[in-house]
Amino acid sequence: MGFFDVLRGKREIKMPAADRLFAMSTAYVKLELELEMKTSGKAAIVFQPLATADFEGIVRDMEEVVKGTGDETGTVVTSTDDEFGYRWMILSDDDMEDLVVGVNAVSTAIQGGGYGERVLCAVFALRDNRGKPVYWIYNYKRGGFYPFVPAGGAQQRDSERELRLKAQIGADLPVEPELERWFPLWGIPI
Repeated sequence: MGFFDVLRGKREIKMPAADRLFAMSTAYVKLELELEMKTSGKAAIVFQPLATADFEGIVRDMEEVVKGTGDETGTVVTSTDDEFGYRWMILSDDDMEDLVVGVNAVSTAIQGGGYGERVLCAVFALRDNRGKPVYWIYNYKRGGFYPFVPAGGAQQRDSERELRLKAQIGADLPVEPELERWFPLWGIPI
């Protein structure tokens, strides 16, 4: 960003390193073996769609690529829009590494098309040893993960468990350090 960009009010936002998402592949070993969590077989990338032919073309092409590779990996792709206007591209596969690679492929295509600011997050759904859901959310703009553990009742979360998970996995996963940025995602469709 140059001096004239500052004067004109333009800001260049530096995105975090793209490879931080792949930390989930290696951290999953610890999540599974030490923390007794297993993938639910689903992950999603959440983005704000744009009603332009270019953007829709990028999303459609990427969906076809992921579906095409699904013949080899077993990954199934569906999508749904939520009440806030965000699109959830949902990937289903029993292999966590396939989920991470699929989510990365979609986000890379969207960002490569110049629409990186439209990507909100990636969500990886796991289950603990009691079958309760635990979500790991990756915030693309911040380049960090954080746990989200619903507590059952109407929009209640288990903050104590989330903090314990941060302490247990912090060395293996880039965890968002600012707790006020751990936004809950209610009504996750995975």
